[in-house]
This record gives sequence, structure tokens and C-alpha cells, in this order.
Amino acid sequence: MTEYLYAIGDIHGCAGLLEKALAWIDNNASGNPTHIVFMGDYIDRGPDSKAVLDILMAGPRVKGSRYTCLRGNHEQMCLDSQLSSRDMENWRFNGGDTALRSFGGGIGEAYRNWMSSLPYWHEDSLRIFVHAGLLPGIPLVEQDPYDMMWIRERFFRSRKSFGKHVVHGHTPVGPTLLKRRTNIDTGAYHTGQLCVAGFLDSTDPRPSIIVLVE
Repeated sequence: MTEYLYAIGDIHGCAGLLEKALAWIDNNASGNPTHIVFMGDYIDRGPDSKAVLDILMAGPRVKGSRYTCLRGNHEQMCLDSQLSSRDMENWRFNGGDTALRSFGGGIGEAYRNWMSSLPYWHEDSLRIFVHAGLLPGIPLVEQDPYDMMWIRERFFRSRKSFGKHVVHGHTPVGPTLLKRRTNIDTGAYHTGQLCVAGFLDSTDPRPSIIVLVE
């Protein structure tokens, strides 16, 4: 059976929207196995970070399907919060307070271990998937993880080719479909919309379908 490729934008604790996005994908794929790339920022700001992580950590519900969950800057801030009181305060200020409430006050070791295992990027024959973007002029394998999770303006302004189409989130102005990149971060926690991109054309790196679930 053909594997259908999709990507889901920044979820930020919106478990209900994630469930709707997964249901839409199941229907669109019509029983075919799917590969879903999640763009990072699963936690913080929205109401139910714990439920989002539970869904992702449980894995696909359709036999033969797979998930690739990238690391976002909010997962990194959560991990860094264990290092010092200053890092904890920074995370809480940037939405970690809502994540902590959803966990009843503390994020367990299993969740932290899962977040620490997440890759910074995923590549296929046509695309590079990364949370925030890439630093121009640097080969993919030499990119700094910090840039992959945080970069904005230098990535946006660059006219250099990254070799493949870049699919990203991190900047909540999407969906934005351009020649070199596609941004699928819609700021779900404040817009009430979560972006799903379907890459169903084996020759075109850009999304063949964009859906906003509400």
C-alpha cells in the first residue's frame, strides 16, 4: 500500500485540535498507512500539554503508519528548565506554566526522556522538515540545533537554496506557501486553527493540500 505523507504544525497544548487533525488524516488517507511529521512545540500556552504528549507518545493508531516528532524550542525550554531556577523561570514565562498545570505541577521523567530523544530535523528525497528553519549557507548536517529551533529573520531573508524545499513551523503566521519553504504554524493556541499539510504528489516538494482544522 502507498504511504501518505502529512505534516502537522505547532500544537501548543491543543489536544482537541490534534485529535481532529489526526481524524482528518485518517479519513483523507482512506485506510492507507501514513507518515506524519510533527513540527515541534507540542507543549505550553494551550490548555492540555499532557494530553498532547500522551497522544504522540502512544504512536499511530493505524497499522503500518509512523510518526516523526521533531524537537521544538518549547520542548527544549522544558528540558533546560531542569538546569537552573533561571531556566525554569524562563520556561514558565514562555508558557510552561500552563504545561505544568496540565501535569498537575511536574512533568514526569518518561515525558522528559521522550522530549530529549526528539530529532531536530527530518529529510526525505524532496524536503527538509525542521521546527524553525535553517541557517543559510550551512550544510544540513552542520546546522546548529539552536538555529533549527529558534531562527527566524536570517532564514526568511535568505535567497540561497537549501537544496530541498523546507517545511517549518515556529513563526505563527502560516500557512505560508513559498517557492523555497512552507510555514505551517498557525498559532493554534490563540487562533483555534491547526494546520495539516498533505504531500501527496511524488514529484512536487510543496504541499498538494493544506487544511485548517478548528
